[in-house]
Amino acid sequence: MTGWSRRRVLRTALSTAAALGSLPVAPIARAAAGPRFRRGVNAWPWFSLTREFPAPRTDYDWPPFQSQRPVPTPDDLRRLRRTGLDFIRLPVDPGPFLAADAITRGRLLDILDAAVTATLHADLGIIVNIQANAATHYWNPDRMVSSTAAPAFDLYRGLVGELAGRLARFQPGRVALEPVNEPAQACASNVWSQIQLSLLTAARTSAATLPLVVTGGCGSMVSGLTALDPAPLSPFEPILFTFHFYEPYLFSHQGAPWMREPVYRSLNNVPWPASAGSLEQTLASVRARMAQDTEIPEDAKQAAYAETERVLKVYFDARPDRWFVDKYLRQVRDWADGHFAPERIIMGEFGALRTDPRYVAAPNPDRARYIADVRRSAEELGFAWALWDLFDGMGMMDDTTRALDPDIIAALGLTMPAD
Repeated sequence: MTGWSRRRVLRTALSTAAALGSLPVAPIARAAAGPRFRRGVNAWPWFSLTREFPAPRTDYDWPPFQSQRPVPTPDDLRRLRRTGLDFIRLPVDPGPFLAADAITRGRLLDILDAAVTATLHADLGIIVNIQANAATHYWNPDRMVSSTAAPAFDLYRGLVGELAGRLARFQPGRVALEPVNEPAQACASNVWSQIQLSLLTAARTSAATLPLVVTGGCGSMVSGLTALDPAPLSPFEPILFTFHFYEPYLFSHQGAPWMREPVYRSLNNVPWPASAGSLEQTLASVRARMAQDTEIPEDAKQAAYAETERVLKVYFDARPDRWFVDKYLRQVRDWADGHFAPERIIMGEFGALRTDPRYVAAPNPDRARYIADVRRSAEELGFAWALWDLFDGMGMMDDTTRALDPDIIAALGLTMPAD
């Protein structure tokens, strides 16, 4: 969920570009590599939401993670397993690890080891994803993974190697490492290729058989993965491939306060599928939301409304439905066919913001229909998946009560646990 793909939302929200032509590549073994992660959820913000000191300092308070953030308990993890989920994807902010002295870093690594152990004890697999925070003033993606010459790339690369070595000690076939989240480089960027190869080399030097999760550029969007040449990656087997899916963003990110484009601030009541509502109904909801907003000047509201009206006309004219999702994800299957089994592909993030006391976003029945459509499409094409997120506005579990959302459990094809 980094900012790269969000900046592209208005250009890509309704595009269903033709599948990219495949370059000639050496085939990768068709046998599934490593663990069989099939149905998962992202466990943000377990190792996110940090307490960094303001500039000019570059370090973090202790403990470096906000104490009020929701963290899954052992009981939560066991309940997730009883729903039918079989793994979690664990985003880990590298900043506190890189800023720490040797003793503090060791304490952090022990805490991460304990989280992995608790997950495995709940009979869940785990993908540890190093997920740099673009909102951090110092230890951010630009500083760490913008290129192999980035100021902190060598430190980041060292952490990748260290984590690979530690994860390799755990139960084989249940743990994997994903070195980067949503790389910002262009889809076919040679810069990203060199970064990924360097990080995979570091990981493989420390762990000969640990499964590694690789991705394409463009923020791990579909177009990034389909532009990826898998041939140079074969020496790093076992590997899995990942992409993220939030199309169309006008639906999945309506009402998201972190979006930069002014359209999203008041966007709400966008239906899924589009035929479940109307342009007039959604624009009326947008106007009502704007009328309640006392922070934005009237001229800015008028400009935002004009743009909102424009993009929503495109949305309703396109009438996105399950076919829209299928067409996007079919590009990934077409790319995979002939190289390796589709079971080696993980849709590592997908989801939509809900309407609750914090957010005015998608109508919750529409959100459930969207999540069900994306999940079913991925499964029918042979892909594993991980919902974004366990907690917060895209979550399946209440931050405070820990109640599971029965509509989302059903949309994911899971089972509500008895207790």
